[in-house]
Amino acid sequence: MASGQLLTAGVDLWLNTPEPPYEASGTSGMKATHNGVPSLSVLDGWWLEGHAEGVTGWAIGDRERGVASGPQHEADAQDLYYKLEAKILPVYQEDPMQWAEIMRYTIALNASFFNTQRMVMEYLMDAYQDR
Repeated sequence: MASGQLLTAGVDLWLNTPEPPYEASGTSGMKATHNGVPSLSVLDGWWLEGHAEGVTGWAIGDRERGVASGPQHEADAQDLYYKLEAKILPVYQEDPMQWAEIMRYTIALNASFFNTQRMVMEYLMDAYQDR
């Protein structure tokens, strides 16, 4: 818990670059979301569901390529740098009101959905519905 608190304190963008399809669950990105931190991540794990381009964060790669195609390091690296230079940094540096709006959407859309209450309810409904 202490390490997680240190990692998320003062973060402006959550960069997550696991090698698809090996993202375990994405709880670090979910924790960042609850603190209003947008993500820049490959489309794997929770980010497949939570991603809304330019609204709750940004994707590295695209849905068409998908997780099944495996790692594409060069393409991912190019997309990561493109997103940082052309999309993310201009908003962060030049439009703090828009950045704050992205932070609010991150909380409103992602944190309201990716939480323990929903997880427990889905588990109860899926695991115990037929018992």
